[in-house]
Amino acid sequence: DRIISLMVGRTIYEATPEVPEHPSEDVVLEARHLNRGRLVRDVSFQLRRGEILGFAGLVGAGRTEVARVIFGADHLDSGEIFLHGKKLLIHSPRDAVSHGIAYLSEDRKRYGLALGLDVETNTVLAAFEKYLGPLGWVQPARTRATAEAQVRGLAIKTPSLQQKVKNLSGGNQQKVVLAKWLTADASVFIFDEPTRGIDVGAKSEIYRLLNNLAAQGKSIVMISSELPEVLRMSHRILVMCEGRITGELRAGEATQEAVMQYATQRVAQL
Repeated sequence: DRIISLMVGRTIYEATPEVPEHPSEDVVLEARHLNRGRLVRDVSFQLRRGEILGFAGLVGAGRTEVARVIFGADHLDSGEIFLHGKKLLIHSPRDAVSHGIAYLSEDRKRYGLALGLDVETNTVLAAFEKYLGPLGWVQPARTRATAEAQVRGLAIKTPSLQQKVKNLSGGNQQKVVLAKWLTADASVFIFDEPTRGIDVGAKSEIYRLLNNLAAQGKSIVMISSELPEVLRMSHRILVMCEGRITGELRAGEATQEAVMQYATQRVAQL
């Protein structure tokens, strides 16, 4: 760790969860028998308040597809989604956002950011209507104050709020995406490959931010192809194979071997 700290020029945060060992029993989000094509097949799970729920599996297992149907980016063939016990009708990402569901895509440059716009604009993008005055004009003092608070709170490294996000590092771009959803008052966060393409120092900061969100009572789904990351950050881990959930492991019992056994379960049966 000391060598890595010297390489990146700052202390590396140890990614062991600081959130309570046992999250609240309050179920925030529930998926029942979700189906879409061959990559989402009879998927059911519950997500609790203050929980980091990891999704593991091989490439093509269906993890991203589950995230996309919950967020309304893809349409369900069948199944139901509940938030705080109330059935949701999600036909588009706009519907999901209105219910406080955020999706941080694995391709943040394509789906999470407006690369040609500045940090301030990206920060308020998902809640733009909140910053319109009575005549429909944007209130710059309010957008500036919000962006300044998010930059400060998330330690986003940028020379100014007017810096275009395409010029930021990968880690700081990811923080801007998170700032956007925090501004929109999201309570459920779906992180798809949250540390892909960022350096080891930035990874540690993302881990810290996830833990802080969970400690604040936010509910988090974390999809990651990095098994050590899933094992160290999750309260529970759901393993997928060929569109189905094939196993559930709690933090204390999860190992790479156990995850891989479930991840190849259906393949091994063929």
